[in-house]
Amino acid sequence: MDSLDSTTPANAPRERDVRVLADGMAFPENPRWHDGRLYLCDHLLGRVHVLEDDGLRLLAEVPGQPSGMGWTPAGEHLVVSMNDRRLLRLAGGELHAWAQLGELVPGPLNDMVVGPGGRAYVGNFGSDLVGGEPFAPTVLVRVDPDGTAVVAAEDLSFPNGTVITPDGRTLIVAETYALRLTAFDVDSDGGLSNRRAWATFGDPIPLPERPERVYEHVLSAGATVPDGIALDAEGAVWVADPVGDAVLRVAEGGAILDRVPTGELGSYAVALGGANRRTLYVCANARLGTLKPGEDRLGRLLACAVEVPGAGWA
Repeated sequence: MDSLDSTTPANAPRERDVRVLADGMAFPENPRWHDGRLYLCDHLLGRVHVLEDDGLRLLAEVPGQPSGMGWTPAGEHLVVSMNDRRLLRLAGGELHAWAQLGELVPGPLNDMVVGPGGRAYVGNFGSDLVGGEPFAPTVLVRVDPDGTAVVAAEDLSFPNGTVITPDGRTLIVAETYALRLTAFDVDSDGGLSNRRAWATFGDPIPLPERPERVYEHVLSAGATVPDGIALDAEGAVWVADPVGDAVLRVAEGGAILDRVPTGELGSYAVALGGANRRTLYVCANARLGTLKPGEDRLGRLLACAVEVPGAGWA
């Protein structure tokens, strides 16, 4: 396994050995640690993989493009199908319908967390940005174990990476285009309440109606753009940043506790796994604004050791 060539910034608390576990992917996303193994998808190529000792092994192909993943308490592997707005169950290499969310969400599905009791919380784009629709705030959807889907929260700005604390009582979601992490209390029935800012990275961006200029506005903010996230046992959150050169460990309130450099690449998703959940896995790719989806094969899966283990659901 190769080491990533990068320079540790002067304000980094420690140097780290960041390794390249896999490369040449179109768009690696949504890493998940489950039952001693790392899973991830290459969503532009429509593939779900598991990491083996000799590299990535293909588990399934998802024509609607895979995104968030998770497991029910019974061990059922759930996979988001972005473009047809469905939640699927993967078993024996075959995909089965679990829930149809098209009537609740206005855009392609995005990341997901499956928490206690098998409830899934699924984000979405808010509109068909790729197809030219204007940006719009959107909802977070909850899918219960019987496949019933309801709106759990409204007026979110591109809900993305999501985690649930070990006690199951707090959900944290990255609102990518609002440049913040937002927290909710989770009620006994899975309802969300007491919305609050958990960490902010800048003022919310007044996004233009023209979708081709959304990314330009995000880049011009000059701030951390939160994407995928992972929670650790001290209550800090590792935050992927597709426009930056590092993954950040953030405390509630926004203080930066640590950083892991990603060199010339941006980061899009993270997971804590490995022995004692002390390995930080990073899905990296060309930075937002320079990425050429469908053309580049710059996607990498990176890994490094960290001191505080992962915790909760992600």
